[in-house]
Amino acid sequence: MTASGTLNAADELRAAGLRVTAARVALLETVRAGDHLGVEAIAAGVRDRVGHISLQAVYEALHALTAAGLVRRIEPAGGPVRFEGRVGDDHHHLACRSCGTVEDVDRVIGEAPCLDAASATGFMVDVAEVVFWGLCPACRPDRG
Repeated sequence: MTASGTLNAADELRAAGLRVTAARVALLETVRAGDHLGVEAIAAGVRDRVGHISLQAVYEALHALTAAGLVRRIEPAGGPVRFEGRVGDDHHHLACRSCGTVEDVDRVIGEAPCLDAASATGFMVDVAEVVFWGLCPACRPDRG
């Protein structure tokens, strides 16, 4: 535990029943410090922290951390798979069609019938993954 009483990365791995390795700690810390990172960027961050690690080992660790609920995998249509450290809530994403930037947006609250798939299908929905597409402030034609 840290001085503030929160779990550090090694403690979180242990609590999730995962083996604690330097690479897994570095990977979890890299994802949490990053902003919707792709696998190559995560691998580079881990290498900066612990030295060599194969891309296959990064994929395997990401799979384990995702399955344990420590990181979240997102796949905006037409874009690369990305990973984020914000887990445990039902938030959505904004994605720029031009540069590919992805940002978090809190869950839509209120009347949203287009997002109520359960009523029409009989499914019990526990999570919705919504991506709002558009242009980020830097790519908007009307900027500045």
